[in-house]
Amino acid sequence: MVGASPGQLVFLLVAGLVAGAVNAIAGGGSLLVFPALLAVGLNPLAANVTNSVAQWPGYGGIVIGNRRELREQRRRIVLTSIVTATGSVVGCILLLTLPGSVFDAVVPVLVIVASVLMALGPYLKRRIGTPDPQAPDRTAALLPAMFFAGAYGGYFGGALGVILVSLLSLLANDTLVRLNALKGLLSLVAATVTIVIFSIGAPVDWRGVAILAPTTLVGGYLGARIARRLRDDVLRWCVVLLGLAVGGYLLVT
Repeated sequence: MVGASPGQLVFLLVAGLVAGAVNAIAGGGSLLVFPALLAVGLNPLAANVTNSVAQWPGYGGIVIGNRRELREQRRRIVLTSIVTATGSVVGCILLLTLPGSVFDAVVPVLVIVASVLMALGPYLKRRIGTPDPQAPDRTAALLPAMFFAGAYGGYFGGALGVILVSLLSLLANDTLVRLNALKGLLSLVAATVTIVIFSIGAPVDWRGVAILAPTTLVGGYLGARIARRLRDDVLRWCVVLLGLAVGGYLLVT
């Protein structure tokens, strides 16, 4: 990013806007920002940590917009937030302590897995059916799942929201609207942990963050406004195909 051309800066601005809109409409916008940062010259590790930090304002906007849906979920919020934060700490520590070769080997697989999971999102929803808000959560499975989701978010973070909402839909009994709101809150929790840890010991490109953070927030706001008009399946598959292409590229390079 140091010495980036005006064209590259504009490219990042557009990528941030589009990613914010994708997060609001279909989820998985971070899978767009990651290759954009690679394209402007960041190595995979720097692109990963910069992407994670830059997503924080967008998650904050989601939480503010979903305050009503988060009410009456206090116990679930407290329990899942604690284990998600703990998992995020573990993921961040693994990222900063394991050799770079491990990250280079694991990230392509994580990108591909996240992309496949995003593609399967509608199928999973059909299999789950309409959740019964009166049934108890599968807490014994939910909390370990949130821990590992948090660890994933601390280590890589791409498409964390997709993973969270899929796991919540499977293991927590509530309406999908309320679970989607909780997904946004847990994403904010994980992102807050990464900001604190990565600010101390990771190669964050703060110029990239300064460009992406406000644009993802604006993109999320605009995406929320157009969500009712745009076919999210088309956008979802565009992100899925891009994610598979990026994962495949990283595997062979």
